[in-house]
Amino acid sequence: MAGSINEGSKHMNTGDGETSYTNNSTPQKIGISKSLHVLDEAIKDMINDIGFPKCFKIADLGCSSGPNALSVISRIIEKIEHLSKENNNEYEVFLSDLHGNDFNNLFKMLPDFYNKLTTNNPSIKCFVSGLPGSFYGRLFPTNSLDFVHSSYSLHWLSKTPEGLESNKDNICTANTSPPEILEAYIKQHRKDFSAFLSSRGEEMVRGGRMVLTFVGGRLKDHASLKQDQTLVISLMAKTLAEMVAEGVIKEVDLHSFNLPVYPPSKEQVEEIVRSEGSFVLNELEEFVLPWDVHVTSGANLDKYGWGKLVTNFIRAFLEPTLAAHFGSSIINEAFERYEKKMVEVDSKEIPPFSNMVISLTKK
Repeated sequence: MAGSINEGSKHMNTGDGETSYTNNSTPQKIGISKSLHVLDEAIKDMINDIGFPKCFKIADLGCSSGPNALSVISRIIEKIEHLSKENNNEYEVFLSDLHGNDFNNLFKMLPDFYNKLTTNNPSIKCFVSGLPGSFYGRLFPTNSLDFVHSSYSLHWLSKTPEGLESNKDNICTANTSPPEILEAYIKQHRKDFSAFLSSRGEEMVRGGRMVLTFVGGRLKDHASLKQDQTLVISLMAKTLAEMVAEGVIKEVDLHSFNLPVYPPSKEQVEEIVRSEGSFVLNELEEFVLPWDVHVTSGANLDKYGWGKLVTNFIRAFLEPTLAAHFGSSIINEAFERYEKKMVEVDSKEIPPFSNMVISLTKK
């Protein structure tokens, strides 16, 4: 019988191998880069509101195990230092993710992070620590955080929604999903995002800022988004169905598998922020990225190289969840089959995935 998708399985691929998140997180890095102007503006406005505390307390929630979190922390500190007239600021930084996250791989990057941070200003005092736990509950003491950042984590739900029995041929919300499936995902997302905002509302100081980037939004002016944005994930559903037909995995295991992922719409995010009430929504922007955004124009990849690169990106975030449900023994075969399907797809036929960045102020 398949296992359950629990908190321990919701992490990216560990280590620094070919299919690790560390080596397959460039698309997220590019998405973050498109959000930096929102981040910079939020920092400037925060300084105007709360001034310069003796020690800035910053949290990156859903930090994962790759280099992106530390890159953003460097940006935040550099921006504050640029705005500061003093050179004796102190920073306490919390890197938080679920207990199954590969914190050790992240900590190995700290010496280089510290060296780069102090190159231009040796007097900077920065103290970094890891904090395992779910951001859908309390993580910090009351009124203890000045700035919170999170990127590419909040589309992951706290759990798979209930009542998905009729979603048998899909593994997420897809164009062919019955209406009750979408409603179940919407309900779970509303509950989770409200809990996230409520927890941060307790933990952040008045006037503190929060910048969140995640998969979500549906841009009406992009005709391609009228197609199934989950095509890349749907290919995995087809792969698993093929393995069921050949007796490699059990049908009951496939029919009981649904990813705990939901990309909310702009309207849903706005309504939840408004109804929860702890924050003012300052800014909300949407943008799209191709699934192969990390393929440089000079890479000269043929369709096989392209298929492998996109497959490794998908595997970096999908493998732990698949392995927890179906068992690790089927993983290599599943992604080998998936890669063959990806090679057969014209990259121009794959719709981009939509992204959202929001900036909030604690009331």
